[in-house]
Amino acid sequence: MMKMLPFFQSGPFGIRSGSQGCIDANRPFENTSPSVAEQVTVCPEPSADEIWSRDQEKMRERPEAACRASRASSITSNESCISAGDSPEKGSKGIKGMLKSAFKIVKKTKPPSVKQVMDLLGEQKLCDAIQHLFVLEKSLSSKSEEGLNTSQKDIESVYEILKHKVFSTLKDSVLLAKTNPDLLQQAVEALKEQEKEDQNYMSENPPDQNMQFRPRKWKELWMATVKESVEARMKDTSRTPRTENLSPVGQNLLHMGKTMKEDLTVVAKYINKLYPPEFNVFSTYAELYHNYFATQAKKNAESHLEDKDIYLLLSWVHNFYPKDMRKDHALAMELDKIKLGSLLPSSLSKELENKYLDSEEVTVKNSLSRCLDKEIQRWKEDKEPEKLNGHFQSELLGIFVIQSIYSSQKRAEDISKAVGEELSRRLLKELPAFLRSYRDAFEDFKEKSKKHRYYKPILIANINNCWNFREYTEEYVPEKDDSKADILSTLADIENSGFDVLLQQLFAQLKPMYKKFTEHKWDSSSEIMNEIIKTTSKHISDFQTLKDPFYHAIVEKIHARLVKEYIVRLLKRKVSLKTPAQQQTLAQHISKNAADLEAFCTSNGSQATWLNSALPKLAEIIRLQDLGAIKIEVATLATTYPDIRKRHLEAFLHIKANLSRSELKSILGYLADSTASTQPRAPLFSNINVS
Repeated sequence: MMKMLPFFQSGPFGIRSGSQGCIDANRPFENTSPSVAEQVTVCPEPSADEIWSRDQEKMRERPEAACRASRASSITSNESCISAGDSPEKGSKGIKGMLKSAFKIVKKTKPPSVKQVMDLLGEQKLCDAIQHLFVLEKSLSSKSEEGLNTSQKDIESVYEILKHKVFSTLKDSVLLAKTNPDLLQQAVEALKEQEKEDQNYMSENPPDQNMQFRPRKWKELWMATVKESVEARMKDTSRTPRTENLSPVGQNLLHMGKTMKEDLTVVAKYINKLYPPEFNVFSTYAELYHNYFATQAKKNAESHLEDKDIYLLLSWVHNFYPKDMRKDHALAMELDKIKLGSLLPSSLSKELENKYLDSEEVTVKNSLSRCLDKEIQRWKEDKEPEKLNGHFQSELLGIFVIQSIYSSQKRAEDISKAVGEELSRRLLKELPAFLRSYRDAFEDFKEKSKKHRYYKPILIANINNCWNFREYTEEYVPEKDDSKADILSTLADIENSGFDVLLQQLFAQLKPMYKKFTEHKWDSSSEIMNEIIKTTSKHISDFQTLKDPFYHAIVEKIHARLVKEYIVRLLKRKVSLKTPAQQQTLAQHISKNAADLEAFCTSNGSQATWLNSALPKLAEIIRLQDLGAIKIEVATLATTYPDIRKRHLEAFLHIKANLSRSELKSILGYLADSTASTQPRAPLFSNINVS
């Protein structure tokens, strides 16, 4: 009895409907007895959503759901259903009673004909058709009347038609999952039932006794069909709209990525639920899509690619593929269960990265070179540089160079952090080289174009350019990077070179004015200082077209030069005063001049406060007569300006003619003991030569 159970399960009374029922109640078999279906209550016709929901639930709860009747249930045609568990005939009859009753009916029931199966196929009732074919198969071995009228060849012919319908449906699973889920479900159920029939046959027959047509191995055919479907969809680029400016390689990458993501989302949300776990549906689809994508990516990587296509391929390998695929939550959950790996082998990916880095480095280098050439040509034009916020600018150079480097770095970082870091390292070597070329071109212009109508404005514009490079370097170049010091040093060269030219005329005009101090022995020193301040003021107004940091820097240079030139006159040994009264008068003149100088420089933006105490301290040494007090003041001076040396102090003390040799020697010795070994933050005395 148990051996015949599969037959009962696959007989006409045990067939479950897909969307229209396994057997049409309006088309009974010839000479049939009343079926079990006629003895049960008809269920109300469900809606399409209810069918979908009900079928999914049954599939999760019972592996035999849909087509094949369970061993404890009978499912009627015309969407009428009743479970043996829900039968009113419970108690002593139970399942055994139902089976006995069914057995009696089967004895009187004639197996379905080939024509009936063909009719079911014509109506797309795939699960009904396969159940009828199972019955016909068994009728051959049982020598029933229908079996005598039907050959294995007839059955195989019908099987071929069924197989074609099932697998053509399964091939379009991604499309049908939303547009015709009932038909897709029937095809899946037919596949599942065929697999179960193979398993039943294999369990009941030794392997060496397998018949010619069993097992049919539809699961293997399903694998091949899914592979064929995946490849067809990945090849069909016409389904993805063309994107402007994308090369064929880029368009194909976009199509494959978009298709894989959208299709796997459908598989995760809809198709995966139709199959039992052993089919590993999502994993199968995902691996096939991945393998196809990876194969095409590898072919692209090994071919000659344009630079933009190398960038796109690397972006897919490192960024789009591993990240964008997971933006859909349902898809991400499934992908996290499997490990698809990278689109490219690591060695090939590294080779492609090096090609990209080499190409990008050359591209940026050439771009910077062209930009400098344009800037040099602009200097030659008889045209004043433009002003921005009152400052002469040649913004194109700084902005373009920095933007080229920065955008290239960001694009590389979008591929991966490692690629971005490597390109940054390379480009940071290019920037110092570019700035050295810029400095050389600037020096050439400075020496050869002194008669240019807009000579000074162009110098100022180029000094201002340095600020953009400074800001970029301070913010984006790491302190530990050797190129940072190189960059800042080159920028300082450009700035100071420009300052020297701008200040050259002023300093030349000031030199004879300072000589007047010693020539007149500081008589009329206030008038001389006023003349110096007036002349300096005229030049400072021209420097206000410098950007603020550079304006303050050049005013500080002027401040330092004014103080230095004053000290130079004090060390010239042109004045020697014997009486304390004379020394007191000179000290007052120096103090007054120092105050006027400090007020002028501070009012014009000088921040060099370290210079303010130099002249007052020298004046105090001249005023003091007590040897101990003089030594203390000298020590204070040496502490504030540690670059002062004996030769400077000795020349200065020439003014105090009332000092004895021993006193002078004592003071100079004290200076040697008190002078700090550290260098000052800015030189003052070290820039003064003493004859």
